[in-house]
Amino acid sequence: MATFRRILIGISGASGMAYAMALVRNLRAIPGLELHGIISDGARQVFRHETGADMADLEGSFHRLHDVADIAAPPASGSWEHHGMVVCPCSMASLAAIAGGAGTNLLHRAADVTLKERRPLVLVPRETPLNEIHLKNMLRAHRAGAMIMPPCPGFYHRPETIDALVAGFVGRMLEQLGLDHDLYARWG
Repeated sequence: MATFRRILIGISGASGMAYAMALVRNLRAIPGLELHGIISDGARQVFRHETGADMADLEGSFHRLHDVADIAAPPASGSWEHHGMVVCPCSMASLAAIAGGAGTNLLHRAADVTLKERRPLVLVPRETPLNEIHLKNMLRAHRAGAMIMPPCPGFYHRPETIDALVAGFVGRMLEQLGLDHDLYARWG
């Protein structure tokens, strides 16, 4: 692996853009980390609905943004070096495609490659309630090597705002990538 750190973020069309925005913002602030992104068409629709932010601001946060339709982009290959991928939020459709190995777009293909190369893959499924299909897909993805992290905020650090709840969960995602942070007070 290269001496630099490269992280890939996939954003799919589920509710939870606040998590994606905070994750990208915190990753971008880490010196020496190269941040790549893939944003699905569904994510763009949800982003417009959930935030008052300009999509160009999110897009501009990545060192490189890859087109979700470009199945030949670098993240589609195992020879493209990176240190982990997070799909946040992860729609149930993306979860199903990843769990089933259906690389129909770059986001799904990149997640599949991340699994086959045994690199960290964190999936943040954002749906409730969950049906049996959702649960089975989560189990299939977990058994293939993915870390399943539904955005369930902790309260032991006594967050006082929604931003603090989001930051606590973002910190947990960073930990799965082996990245240090000071986003919340750890237990004990």
